[in-house]
Amino acid sequence: MAWFKRKNKKALADRSLKQGVALVTNYAPNSRISEEYRTLRTNISFSQADGDIKTLVITSAAAAEGKSTVSSNVAVTFAKQGLNTILVDLDMRRPMVNATFGQQNIGGLVKLLTTDGEKLEEQLPLYAKPTQIENLTVLVAGPTPPNPSELLGSKRMLALLKYLREHYDRVVLDTPPVLSVTDAQIVAAHADATVLVVPYGLAQKKFVLQAKDLLTKVDANIIGVVMNRMPAQGGAGYYYYGGYYK
Repeated sequence: MAWFKRKNKKALADRSLKQGVALVTNYAPNSRISEEYRTLRTNISFSQADGDIKTLVITSAAAAEGKSTVSSNVAVTFAKQGLNTILVDLDMRRPMVNATFGQQNIGGLVKLLTTDGEKLEEQLPLYAKPTQIENLTVLVAGPTPPNPSELLGSKRMLALLKYLREHYDRVVLDTPPVLSVTDAQIVAAHADATVLVVPYGLAQKKFVLQAKDLLTKVDANIIGVVMNRMPAQGGAGYYYYGGYYK
């Protein structure tokens, strides 16, 4: 059974890298799944008393657990609410935002972080590109660098997060899985909130708890868990997004 799950996850991950993830909130806005994403959007917005969540990390314990699908669709729902939103692909090792939104994976975040001496406000428009969805901008990861963790922990990255927070209503950060590399921890330590994606029937409890502990160690503000791929009522297929738990 474990081997079967690993095989399915790998096939899903490989397909998503080439084709991107499904933006159901854009092509089927009236579907049950889209309504679930709008509920998730509302829960995120009101998860803190002051409602001041602008920079949001979305991650998972392991690879191929749906964090990029959740990240992209949450970004779309924020944009459709009229909020000026940017989706940033921080998964430099396995980028997916470029395929999802049909953009070339050149320049992007890597180029922005490695261009020393240039002002962020002057460089960002060169790499952050608008999408066909109104109010939604994406910043692709760019070519894989030899030192992704060091780049994400750099002063320039912190300056970028601050700039994005000041100039966008919502900043959705698609990070690598927590147990794979330290990237998610590095970014979550400086974000307003973190959401952990847990796939029904695939995620292992011990790994989810390990991911939670690692995020807690860097004082990440974990506001909840998204359980996705939950079986649909009646057993016909499944809902990609199925529930949000504080």
